[in-house]
Amino acid sequence: MLGQIYASEHRYENAVKHLEKAEELEPDSREILTTLTASEMSNINLIIEERSRDIGNFMVGRLLPFRKKRMVGPFIFIDHMGPKSLAKDENLDVPPHPHIGLSTLTYLFEGEIIHKDSLGTEQLIKPGAVNWMTAGKGVIHSEMPEQTEGLVRGFQLWFNLPKEKKMIEPAYHDIQSDQIPVVEFEGGRVKVISGTFQGTTGPGRPHTGMMYLDIHLDSKQDITVPIANDWNGFVYVYEGSISANIGVPKGHLAVLDTKDDFLCSSSVENTRLILVAGEPLNEPVARGGPFVMNTKGEVLQAFEDYQSGRLG
Repeated sequence: MLGQIYASEHRYENAVKHLEKAEELEPDSREILTTLTASEMSNINLIIEERSRDIGNFMVGRLLPFRKKRMVGPFIFIDHMGPKSLAKDENLDVPPHPHIGLSTLTYLFEGEIIHKDSLGTEQLIKPGAVNWMTAGKGVIHSEMPEQTEGLVRGFQLWFNLPKEKKMIEPAYHDIQSDQIPVVEFEGGRVKVISGTFQGTTGPGRPHTGMMYLDIHLDSKQDITVPIANDWNGFVYVYEGSISANIGVPKGHLAVLDTKDDFLCSSSVENTRLILVAGEPLNEPVARGGPFVMNTKGEVLQAFEDYQSGRLG
């Protein structure tokens, strides 16, 4: 079993390392971080530049957690994966790893990744597809590039589960590219992965309210996205740049004040951005590495379960 192999080889040292980093956080209160000298008309509160992190022969652009913003509503961890050009027969050393108390969403732009987990799932993820995994009470998984050479690029998001659903049975859901509806309009289009945009609802079914849009815009094109006024959200620009009274260039995440609709315009041709928003849970959060619970004691119990081989 995938879980038994990983636990036997990595259980103690990784558990101790993450245990030392376990932290308790206050419920997210939609705090506004006034680090920008921008017009009051802007609904952007904070801009975060991605920071390079090596996760095993593979560089990612880390966006969350950030020292001034540990979470955005239910969203805990955000990585822009790659772009990484694999040389012939090059491999990425990212071993199987555990999760408890959260869901993960991997959206692949380019390349192919194979997903394997302790549920027995083995699924090839192709460009434009989504890997949606609910860890619940515990799962161990790996995501490794399938091709022997070429470009790999994608976006990974971890989001918190509410207290009453943290220990549900783990599950895996694959969404193929042709299952994701596209809303087209003059000067752009929007892929609706989760939530609703202009009457079109995406196939993603989170355990709490959530919107996930992949937006493509031509030059000088405006777009308005209504967001529930008590939700937390962000946009991440992965090609081109946008203006929302504040410029947001490629490789930057903008935390939104969602009391108003989000309005922006593209600054250059072929601008692409991810917009994600979700319902705040307003619960305490305790995080220790890949385990996200409500108290530090629950995180410690998760590590104990993992060390004893009861996970996965």
